[in-house]
Amino acid sequence: MSFFRWTGFLGEAYPLPICEEVPISSIDVALLTLLSAIWGSAFMFYRYLTPVLGPFVTVGMRLLIAGAALCVFSLLSRSRLRLRERWRQYLIIGLLNSAIPFVLFSFASLSIASSVEVILNALSPMFGAVFSAFFLKERLTRRKVLGIVLGLAGVGLVSGLSGEAATGTTLLAIAACIAATAFYGLAGVYIKKWSNAIEPKAVAAGSQLILGLLLLPALWLAPPPGRITMGIVASVLAFALFCSAIAYLIYYRLVASAGPTKALMVTFLMPVFGFVWGALLLGERITAGMIGGTLVIVAGMYLIAGKAEH
Repeated sequence: MSFFRWTGFLGEAYPLPICEEVPISSIDVALLTLLSAIWGSAFMFYRYLTPVLGPFVTVGMRLLIAGAALCVFSLLSRSRLRLRERWRQYLIIGLLNSAIPFVLFSFASLSIASSVEVILNALSPMFGAVFSAFFLKERLTRRKVLGIVLGLAGVGLVSGLSGEAATGTTLLAIAACIAATAFYGLAGVYIKKWSNAIEPKAVAAGSQLILGLLLLPALWLAPPPGRITMGIVASVLAFALFCSAIAYLIYYRLVASAGPTKALMVTFLMPVFGFVWGALLLGERITAGMIGGTLVIVAGMYLIAGKAEH
């Protein structure tokens, strides 16, 4: 079919062809679970790496390594990036969909638990719906409005009952996470209106490589405050290669085999794995408010992003 929709994952949005949904296979279920586990771990990496590297270096290294890896894959698969003619689009998409929200989440990780971040990240479809209504004149249905109300209620639950002390610092960190999802929503609108003819793999590779290169001066302007060990280096490589490069390739495989609507289920599964990684590896506490807020937010985002019954 000749028209496109945006879909979010880890908040990130790319233009994807709307195709007929097919029954999901056992392989697709396994890949969906794996992808949810990978993207659910991203916030754990922020929590671990940011105190040592700082937000800008953490994000810059993630983007540069992932962008380079995806560019190599594009060359091997004979996919053309056309950097000279598309660099402006890649730059805008990279800022809205990667660099700015990644830095905001990285900054927030200095003050709040990774499991709280992964919950708030699920708000991305809400901002996508709001900005699509404003910029693309898409109808804001009663179903979507209800989803937005539930999303905001869920944020209130998470903010008030997550176990985080309600200080100015934590409230600023929560606001940074919400702002990050707003940028994801803007990215989806931009891609749908001005860049939906570009192959998604090219968007991922070109946007991340360009922003990774632009953030290289952060190594000198905002040098890492902590000691860089081999464990930190290994974590940076794992963060970039698994949470960006490999994860995108798995996602595209899911879109091709199961369709974009089923692939979007990753957004709803990520908080579960975010809880598990945070509790097992960082010793974070899971509270009733976090679980309740997650259920309310996921229900709201399902109303916004899911298919309406006719």
